[in-house]
Amino acid sequence: MKSINRTQELQDRVRAAVNDKTMLEIVGGNSKHFYGNNNTNTNKSETLETRIHQGIISYEPSELVITARAGTPLKDIEALLAENNQMLPFEPPHFSEHATLGGAIATGLSGSRRPFTGSARDFVLGTKIITGKGESMSFGGQVMKNVAGYDVSRLMVGALGTLGVLLEISIKVLPLPNTELTQVIAMSQRDALQTMHELNQTPLPLSALAYENEKLYIRLSGAESAVHSAQKKISGETLVHADKFWQQLNEQTHPFFVEDKSLWRLSVPYTANIDLDETSFIDWAGALYWVHSDKATEEIRQKAIEQGGAATLFNTPLVETHQVKTANNIKERFPPLQAKIKQFQINLKMRFDPYGILNYGRLYSDL
Repeated sequence: MKSINRTQELQDRVRAAVNDKTMLEIVGGNSKHFYGNNNTNTNKSETLETRIHQGIISYEPSELVITARAGTPLKDIEALLAENNQMLPFEPPHFSEHATLGGAIATGLSGSRRPFTGSARDFVLGTKIITGKGESMSFGGQVMKNVAGYDVSRLMVGALGTLGVLLEISIKVLPLPNTELTQVIAMSQRDALQTMHELNQTPLPLSALAYENEKLYIRLSGAESAVHSAQKKISGETLVHADKFWQQLNEQTHPFFVEDKSLWRLSVPYTANIDLDETSFIDWAGALYWVHSDKATEEIRQKAIEQGGAATLFNTPLVETHQVKTANNIKERFPPLQAKIKQFQINLKMRFDPYGILNYGRLYSDL
């Protein structure tokens, strides 16, 4: 009964916002508040907290599916899965102990395992949401299927709450690997990129490839015999406390991320070779570059475009302004949209949130 009341409470809040023409800022654990555009509608906006709506709804380990309310702490879900030797395959970053499942799906962020198992979007089976009209709607289910041409559940992944308030999410999970280890090989960036490209063409049990500070990190996961066979082929040194290394990369607590410059996330083809004269951390087998830079936005985005990719301003350092810490304000954190794609986004926003009350401007300033 309590969860039903919480659902109704959230729904009533959205309906009241429609009547009052009030913007709603959807907040879960607030661990990823820095991600996306700043809220420019602070004059008439209210916070809608989803942490009140939490709990596991169903979990059947043999079916490899878990369904939970959006406000459920991410750490609780991962702990339950670990008890059954299972995991969230896309390794969502937390950035805080308060991170929620809803926040992980709304941002759509994935860890180093992504190129080899899939992204957050690939594992969402179904969602229940409250639209910007105050309607409660369910999409998908607990099996992989599409309905009526649109996989609406997966539209919610990475939408940053601009299309609906997430209530419930069904996710496919995977077994934990029996064996996992990481090999480290010293080499130049050029050689590392070439090596990553070659490794991608092999049947080796790869689960992560990253490069930083003249070292290539190769994570192997799977059956013990397969992992140790691959280890012999790759050579290199076995990294002690490898779990800590990958966690620091995923959670951005690695020393590389401690920098007083803006952090850019460049998503490019794995055959790209980005040169910005800046220190970078390469992840996703060469398809993701983390770069600290104070260069002009246009210059960084042009570099990514030249390589067939796109650049997102992921985070900015805090600066002191009149004794108040504020984030450097750049109007659009995400890459500009082509005209046809932007029109599609506008149409989606109008369909799900015609009054523009849900996280308006968080994804793009006019959406």
